[in-house]
Amino acid sequence: MTVEAAVAIGTLVLVASAAIGAVATVMASVRCVDAARELARLAARGDTERGVAAATGIAPAGSRMDVRTEGDTVVVVVSVVPVGLLPLEVNGTATGVVEPGALPDPGPLPDRAPANDATTGSGAPP
Repeated sequence: MTVEAAVAIGTLVLVASAAIGAVATVMASVRCVDAARELARLAARGDTERGVAAATGIAPAGSRMDVRTEGDTVVVVVSVVPVGLLPLEVNGTATGVVEPGALPDPGPLPDRAPANDATTGSGAPP
């Protein structure tokens, strides 16, 4: 075997490894988006525990899930490092609008005016 053949085989192994890593990264990204979408859908309905269970089955192994409620929307981010040799993290993000009655009512907002305005004496506009 010549030196050129050894270099060519090493290069082929490196290119094949990079291609496999790229495919694994794309597959992990798609699975993160699918898991985030499912979790956001169920969390918006008020069933976060069931959503986490479903997303855990869909997401790649070792993924992290972040669920937060911002006003009347649920934002979910699912992240994972698909190939352990590379310091590359992929994530999927999904949002969902909370369905009425799915989450407890936080009550009146501090900046919201009361229904009965004390200056006019009635709830009707002046």
